[in-house]
Amino acid sequence: MKHFYIDTSIWMDLYEDRKGFDGEPLGDYAFKLFDWIRISGHRIVVSDVVLKELEKRCSIPEIRGLFKIFESIIEKVFASKVERREAGRIAEERDLPHLDVLHAILARDNGFVLITRDNHFKRLVDIAEFYKPEDLV
Repeated sequence: MKHFYIDTSIWMDLYEDRKGFDGEPLGDYAFKLFDWIRISGHRIVVSDVVLKELEKRCSIPEIRGLFKIFESIIEKVFASKVERREAGRIAEERDLPHLDVLHAILARDNGFVLITRDNHFKRLVDIAEFYKPEDLV
């Protein structure tokens, strides 16, 4: 069983059924990935960091609704103080958003498969490899 750490951008692709700049069906890609994870018996990981980011864009009832269909396969994780400090140091060194670095560290430290489409992660591949939803399904 694999654990897939889903970045906030992918949750928002799903929630807003977003399209890419060239009309790519980002929302469809996200749904297909989530459904494949469920059918394959894998798990979706949601961190306290992802929840905080989602709360900036959605209400609590909207977040609950978004998670509802996948609640049986969602596992929650929490970033430690050590991970937060490391993320802060790396973010400053590389001029990257602190929370993006923290996502990568959480994936690394827990052996999660990181799913994102944020280009910042190209500068974090030494910490955690990442995939886009359409890379896997």
